[in-house]
Amino acid sequence: MMSKTPQGASHREISEWNGQVRVIENDLLAEETPVALIYNGISHAVMMASPIDLEAFAYGFSLTEGIIDDPAQIYGIDVCPVELGIEVMITLSNRQFEHLKKRRRTLVGPSGCGLCGAESLTQVQQNISALTRQKFQVSHDAIQSATDQLSHHQPLQQSTGAVHGAAWCTLGGQIIDVCEDVGRHNALDKLIGKRVAQENSDQELGVLLMSSRASFEIVQKAAMTGIALVVTISGPSSLAVDLAVESGITLVGFSRPDRHVVYTHPHRVVEGDDLQDFLIDSPSRQNSHR
Repeated sequence: MMSKTPQGASHREISEWNGQVRVIENDLLAEETPVALIYNGISHAVMMASPIDLEAFAYGFSLTEGIIDDPAQIYGIDVCPVELGIEVMITLSNRQFEHLKKRRRTLVGPSGCGLCGAESLTQVQQNISALTRQKFQVSHDAIQSATDQLSHHQPLQQSTGAVHGAAWCTLGGQIIDVCEDVGRHNALDKLIGKRVAQENSDQELGVLLMSSRASFEIVQKAAMTGIALVVTISGPSSLAVDLAVESGITLVGFSRPDRHVVYTHPHRVVEGDDLQDFLIDSPSRQNSHR
């Protein structure tokens, strides 16, 4: 009996050589689709993405790109399949739409490259406030526990081997939400968008775990939405580390079994016996989404 095909995957016939013979069989591939984000009838961005969780993607992209600073500024989202891909029609408040038109840019790029199409270098970095008021700690064991669980929460990756995952974890290392996409930045936008739709999610401190390297834009998206601890499976870029220092984010890379590297603000990551109770201040950030 054939197992259920996960969302975001489709079957293709392949020819596999196993070292001795050629075998013809069916394989599951990750779907990759052009997704146009259209605000008040005007196309703003076209991203290559997995065709799942697109409403969450619209919310997350809008927040992390600084198009909105509150989900209530989006009045409606319609996901419309078309011949060449998918159009996500976003109805934006008039005030935010006027703001968007002032900083208008065309963003057409491959998956995982969210800065492609910026008109100038001044558009690369958003205005971000430091997250230094988020005083909390996690243990090394909690980071290891979350890392060990990640693959079990990625059904599309297990089926296709071709997508990234963005996971939200408790301070104790339990994974409570995961979004997948062919692009790591898209996966993160989907996770952020999904979480802002949940009641009191902005009040819940936690850890962002990415199945990818730590790029500048992953750190920037985290900072834009008040995430103060980011863990990635692979290493960071130099600019990602610099931005994490500046924005007050604890950045952990190369999270593998029995190993990880803390690159910035290491005071938040301690041995389990050294965990302390802190008075948790609300996040200090430029864009509050509630």
